[in-house]
Amino acid sequence: MPRAPRIESFALRPGRVIAGKYEVTQCIGAGWEGEVYLIKERSTEIERAAKLFFPDRNRNDHAFKFYARKLHELRHVPIIIQYHARETIRFQQTDISCLISEYVAGELLIDFLSRQRGKRLHAFQALHLLHALASGVEGIHEQREYHGDLHSGNVIVQRCGLGFELKLIDLYRWGSPKAENIKADVLDMIRIFYEAIGGPQHYAGQPQEIKAIVCGMKRSLIEKKFKTAGALRTYLETMEWQ
Repeated sequence: MPRAPRIESFALRPGRVIAGKYEVTQCIGAGWEGEVYLIKERSTEIERAAKLFFPDRNRNDHAFKFYARKLHELRHVPIIIQYHARETIRFQQTDISCLISEYVAGELLIDFLSRQRGKRLHAFQALHLLHALASGVEGIHEQREYHGDLHSGNVIVQRCGLGFELKLIDLYRWGSPKAENIKADVLDMIRIFYEAIGGPQHYAGQPQEIKAIVCGMKRSLIEKKFKTAGALRTYLETMEWQ
């Protein structure tokens, strides 16, 4: 089998037309598998997102097919970005798979937290964030699926306040879903919460109710207390304050 060409960046310029249908606005993200661009559908001027896969990291279209199928399977879960179509573009005499999805306007959680006073949230704000995360991921777990790579760089904040509105990006490929994957998602959500309230520097001064959720970031305690995202959501909705 011929080796896939190694491409480290597409560097598509604003205004470039791809697949004869979309105009590039700007690059909005890059990772190990490829780059993501904000694009505009020329016929409707609707904004979309386009993920272009590096060919040597998308052999036989495995990476593209994984994302497309998983997004389709989870299309009824509000926290998941909606898949639209597959396109192919030519770049350096190579066919490049391009995944077209909805464009989500917002801010990465990691950037949102960096703008807050002290780069952290108050306990009640953080609880609303965790509740939004747990409620969203619960829908994924109910489909017997998982995210697999939850962290503040993979969460988009669309709205904050009494209720956070979030979207998740970059689902990870671990193979067939297992109980360990569900547990890992829950642990990652608690870790996001822990970091949002200031991490180890501010943990000692947190209310006991917050510490009862974080469990000192001890994996065994968290897994015993919150077996799924749904269990975590239920706990948050019924917790009592002293």
